[in-house]
Amino acid sequence: MPQPAVPELFEDDSHSVVEIRTDSLQGLRELGPPDLVHLVKQPNKSTTRQVGVYHHVTGIDASSSASLAAYINTLTYTPTDKVNRVTSGLYCCYNAFSRVDMRVQVQIPGTVESYCVDERGNKLEATEEHWLETYLCSVLRAYSYADNGSGDTIKRIIGVRRFNPITSTEQEQRFLDVAEKLFFNGWQLGSDPEIQVPNLVSNHLTSGLLHYIRITGRFASGINLFQKLREKDPEISSLLARVYIAGDEEVKAITLLHEAIEELPMDYSLLDCQAEFCNRKGRSELALEIAKRGVVSAPSEFGTWARLAEIYVAQENWELALLTLNSCPMFTYQDKDAPRLPEPSRISLPLAPETLCDEIDDAGATPGDQEVHPTLRRLAAGNYKGTFHKAYMLLTEITKRIGWDQLLKIRSQVFVMEEEYRNERQPVPSGKSQNASTIALRGTDTPQPNGHGEPDSLPSTSSSEEQEDDEEPPAAASHLEPDVSKPSSSVTVRSGAETPQPQPPSSDPTHQQYVQFQHKRLCERWLDNLFMVLYEDLRIYTIWRTEAAQYKQQQLAYKKNSEEWEILGELADRLHHPDEAVEAWQACLSMRFSPKAMRGVLRLYERHGDNRGVLGALIRLIAWQYRWYSEFSPDLYYAIRKLIEDDGAVKVRSIIQATSLPQHILDLTHQYAGLCAAFRSDGTEG
Repeated sequence: MPQPAVPELFEDDSHSVVEIRTDSLQGLRELGPPDLVHLVKQPNKSTTRQVGVYHHVTGIDASSSASLAAYINTLTYTPTDKVNRVTSGLYCCYNAFSRVDMRVQVQIPGTVESYCVDERGNKLEATEEHWLETYLCSVLRAYSYADNGSGDTIKRIIGVRRFNPITSTEQEQRFLDVAEKLFFNGWQLGSDPEIQVPNLVSNHLTSGLLHYIRITGRFASGINLFQKLREKDPEISSLLARVYIAGDEEVKAITLLHEAIEELPMDYSLLDCQAEFCNRKGRSELALEIAKRGVVSAPSEFGTWARLAEIYVAQENWELALLTLNSCPMFTYQDKDAPRLPEPSRISLPLAPETLCDEIDDAGATPGDQEVHPTLRRLAAGNYKGTFHKAYMLLTEITKRIGWDQLLKIRSQVFVMEEEYRNERQPVPSGKSQNASTIALRGTDTPQPNGHGEPDSLPSTSSSEEQEDDEEPPAAASHLEPDVSKPSSSVTVRSGAETPQPQPPSSDPTHQQYVQFQHKRLCERWLDNLFMVLYEDLRIYTIWRTEAAQYKQQQLAYKKNSEEWEILGELADRLHHPDEAVEAWQACLSMRFSPKAMRGVLRLYERHGDNRGVLGALIRLIAWQYRWYSEFSPDLYYAIRKLIEDDGAVKVRSIIQATSLPQHILDLTHQYAGLCAAFRSDGTEG
């Protein structure tokens, strides 16, 4: 496969990027940043003047100093720079197990020196164990930090070359062997942001293994690995069961889960796997009790509460779904480690000849150059990640199914509203306190709108002062026309930082006799903010659809710039309106190429089973990724693999070849199909 071009970021003379990387080591909390490659260049006609250039890379074989030195040697000749020569190079690769930075210094021509640097900047000897750990971390980073096709990851860090770390069954076997050796140390790597405490089965190593197995379809290899590990610890049964399910061996998975839960009845990973399976099969009544037990076994984990909320949504038990969502423990999002380097003095982003194609060239369409309406810029939901993103998607799923007005009605039945709070400041009778979490678990004492039922106290996690900050926004009381289940565009909503002005108490004497206040919960501040963010999303969505309908009726063109269409597509997508999202993304693509919009259109083609459309989108996304130095995207590889499973490799290759794009662009997609053949994926035989 042709190598992607080499980006060059020129070092500011006053800041050494290597020293800055050393200083930042003690702040790393995840798998570490992409590998740093620093080169010293010297003009061919000068022996004194030198310049430092660097770039980042993932997916390079980091099993030894020789393999990293070999990569530096490939950079000694650059077609785009014929006036300078490389005199030395330094490769830095982070080892998240031992928390040291492995470094290989190459003098050209000359010697190769390898060592490691700890968090305090001390230079240490690099051992074989260090290289084993570094190799595994390098593979996990390559998959974890890869772009999913939308371009978001690529645009986040400039100048990163991304390679596929595993291109053959032999390399796969080495990866799995090392993973087996270091498996029981995997908790040291940290975990996904939805996991509060990394453990044996929930950490970056297990996530990376499951991700690799799903992407490549190498289920037999995964089953073999986890069967061996399960003999050492039965907790690993949950991972083996997930691979069985992904590999369409559901009978084995259920048998395994039954046996494992009998042995470990309160293992929340096993319970969550079983509850997810039952719920996906439409048996939410079976999943419910399992999910409740999962919450009891791990009450401080977000995932168990979120699973219970999902099941209540599947059962259309909206009150308990909101109560459960309100009980979810929320964690501050811990983003992937990124390079903390100063702005380079100059940037060179050469274009590889293999990626030349006018149709996918978006180099002149940098986001931010276009005037975007302030209301679209201010939409906060698109920035949610981790637990807050998942909670928001649960809330939007409920809204999609019952509408905004009904959501507000149920919210007022479950949570204390502003007017009730102001008029009912009496203490709760002692001896009748209950916790919102236990109500959600029992699933029997749903708060009643008429105030009857068993009285409950307010949870101790929210104070009255916090509730005053999170009072119901005036916008939430609005009512819409029957055919629109979203807020009216004429109503404004307060921002999360503002507090509404107190309103005078109602003169209605019945308000002095409230008793239902003690049957409700205080809405957690974060959930109250989600309601307001959701309101703003729905408000903007309603304005867009109303204006678009009016323009269409008047036979006028509804105009937005490409970045606004991209934002509207994301808005409709997170509100679960896929057709409207695709409409916006297609409007964006009609103006310029956008990987985010093309990724959204690709999902539409996949839903509709339009394999030709899927391939057309994949070809363009693969070429765009390669143009920005990414040789490999796991998600795009997965899409190709699924197509080959459905239609066979011969047909897929024929459709690719019949596409009216330059041959060098088509060849990039053929490389992905060739990778499927190397792993003997279904559909590649013959």
